[in-house]
Amino acid sequence: MNRWKKNNSKHNQIVSLAPLSSIIHFLDPSQFLGFAIKDVETFQIHPKLGLLILSESIIIRRTMQKDNSAPTTPTSTRARHRRRSNEFPADTSKTNGHPLGANDHNRYRSMWIRSCSSLWMLGLSLLVIYMGHLYILAMVIIIQVFMARELFNLLRKAHEDKCLPGFRLLNWHFYFTAMLFVYGRILSHRLVNTVTSDKIFYRLVSKLIKYQMVICYFSYIAGFMWFILTLKKKMYKYQFGQFAWTHMILIVVFTQSSFTVANIFEGIFWFLLPASLIAVNDVAAYFFGFFFGKTPLIKISPKKTWEGFIGASVATTISAFVLANIYGSFQWLTCPRKDLSTGWLHCDPGPLFKPEYYPLLPWLPWTEIAILPVQWHALLLGLFASIIAPFGGFFASGFKRAFKIKDFGDSIPGHGGLTDRMDCQLNPSIFCLFINTVLFDASQMVMAVFAYIYHQSFVVPQDYTVEAILSEILSSLTLEEQQILHTKLGQILQERMLG
Repeated sequence: MNRWKKNNSKHNQIVSLAPLSSIIHFLDPSQFLGFAIKDVETFQIHPKLGLLILSESIIIRRTMQKDNSAPTTPTSTRARHRRRSNEFPADTSKTNGHPLGANDHNRYRSMWIRSCSSLWMLGLSLLVIYMGHLYILAMVIIIQVFMARELFNLLRKAHEDKCLPGFRLLNWHFYFTAMLFVYGRILSHRLVNTVTSDKIFYRLVSKLIKYQMVICYFSYIAGFMWFILTLKKKMYKYQFGQFAWTHMILIVVFTQSSFTVANIFEGIFWFLLPASLIAVNDVAAYFFGFFFGKTPLIKISPKKTWEGFIGASVATTISAFVLANIYGSFQWLTCPRKDLSTGWLHCDPGPLFKPEYYPLLPWLPWTEIAILPVQWHALLLGLFASIIAPFGGFFASGFKRAFKIKDFGDSIPGHGGLTDRMDCQLNPSIFCLFINTVLFDASQMVMAVFAYIYHQSFVVPQDYTVEAILSEILSSLTLEEQQILHTKLGQILQERMLG
């Protein structure tokens, strides 16, 4: 009986506490829970009361969250003030009204690292360019090798490679075979022009050039047979995947580099200007997007913005016109290299690099302005570099997302690997070529091809020249055949003069 009375008295106390829920709405949930827990002995809390408190706390918290968007009252203001004192301060640096990431400390740090690494790359590249054509060629080859290594390692699997000794060596066999084929065809005429004074060496070089294609073909066939003989059971899929990946790398690397090297020997101007435009576009897009970017440009590269794209386009087009005038005033940049020597070049700059004068309005302080004809061509290169070439970078971004990687490598602080800097070069070609800045940015790939095609289609005269014919004679005929040609040509000229 006494036990029943005690339990009944506890029940009455709990019931009497029920009206307490009516005042909970005036208290902060954390304050009420603290109050209830502190006085648990006084109220002799029953499990049911705990459930009541928990349910009321949840209801109050949801109500207060909804009240945040409602008009403020003195009571709700005080309650919100008490609640905010226990919360983290709101982040106001990324509101819709501010430029994307303008107040982000990490992005400023990234910008600083990227700027510093770009400056030393730019200085090194300018030094190499000043030294001449062969040194630029050597820089291209070195960057190419490092880029190929990054790409080879991209899909490499350590476990499978351990089971396939020598498989990495096979990749490099195909790489150097492709290098011999591509550069052999590009540099053959210039190599012959370099060794004409030495008869023995000239004959040796002539024979190698004559059979260069056969040598490259059988070198490739040897690699193909090597691949077939190394196939292993349960490794077929990995091996054939690597075989296909290797050939894709060769296409990407040597397609770009072949046009880049051709541009170099047509005159450093045609290498330097496209590369500079890619660099300007890359840097301008970065800074315009950093400080003014609000509107996303393309989903595949979420950091790119319309503000950065448009600002970079204007800056690149203006830079193209100005840089063409600056570069065109240096003769050693405009002269083509017909051999593989390292001497200083002197040549007739040609009509493209001779200034034309245009009258200005009479009320201006200058009466006329000098413009090089090549500056009009540079405007078209600038438009291409700012509108089309960035899609090479977008392609690289999509490629990296497909393989779930941030960068192809970590050779350059703030930029990633050399491959990350190459995506512009295939179409425009310095900062990008200066690892994109130097030679191998996906946009650079796009630019180098376009620069070569544009130069051959709209700049180089389509008629045969004496230099072109002589170069063909020296590279295709032996000394005896050249003497016979000289004799017959002299006879023909004598007959015409007498007749």
